[in-house]
Amino acid sequence: MLTVHHALAFLVIAVCLLAAALALVAYRRRGSGGALVAHALALAQTLVVAQVAFGLFLLADHRHADKGVHYMYGSLAVLAVAWPWLYAPPDPRRRLVWFSGATLLAAVLAFRAYMTA
Repeated sequence: MLTVHHALAFLVIAVCLLAAALALVAYRRRGSGGALVAHALALAQTLVVAQVAFGLFLLADHRHADKGVHYMYGSLAVLAVAWPWLYAPPDPRRRLVWFSGATLLAAVLAFRAYMTA
């Protein structure tokens, strides 16, 4: 399970960066992003939640991270991808910026969590 958690970490970081980049490019082109961007952002959010779930499985198996801040970064990454669902404005273009920024923040937090593992 630890190997899956480590492999998923790379996937989370890569997909979050890719989804954030796609969303920012769509915003710059004055579009709403379309289905590709929406699916990429949803995949990034799903992977972040799955990564935290695997981390909780590891905790349940009494396998703890070396540093306590690892848990903080993981928790903040989940909060980052959940935040826009509650507070993003109704305008589709501005929502896109919120979701892309939150996904980029989740990538940075996931990277930091990986570095503290």
